[in-house]
Amino acid sequence: MKLYLLRHGIAVDRIGGAIRSDFDRPLTEEGRKELRSVGEALKRLNVRLDVVISSPLLRARQTGEIIAEVYGMDKPLEITEALAPGGAASDVYKVLRKFSSANEVVLVGHEPDIGRLAATLLWAGTEFDMPFKKAGICRIDVADLPPSYPGRLKWFITPKIMTNFK
Repeated sequence: MKLYLLRHGIAVDRIGGAIRSDFDRPLTEEGRKELRSVGEALKRLNVRLDVVISSPLLRARQTGEIIAEVYGMDKPLEITEALAPGGAASDVYKVLRKFSSANEVVLVGHEPDIGRLAATLLWAGTEFDMPFKKAGICRIDVADLPPSYPGRLKWFITPKIMTNFK
């Protein structure tokens, strides 16, 4: 399975007014635009998405929705607490088992958790640090879940590179 770990895009950073909690922080217009570019770049890289799975936080859901929209996906976004802040890799594996026939899956989450998930998939240990910029993405290939041997990091790309990829 090809797993694409994607950190949510740039979000409003202040709570106030209609935004009552961290859970409700939406993407900024800049964040939305950047994610559309990331989605288009993924298509140019011949990524063929089967499913998009997201954290329930608004900014992550919006990120997943934009990627699914760029791909013209009919299927609704899969939402899981496993990708929310503090989620465990074992819970992500349980969600992924429901999509065992999928070849290419996007997982939308938050830092530092998405970096920790990457480390876990790669069997890299707790000292491994793989910080994702907002809208940063990597591809890790795994043969099974949970991985019976280390996943293979195929690439790790910043949003700036993705948005300039023509």
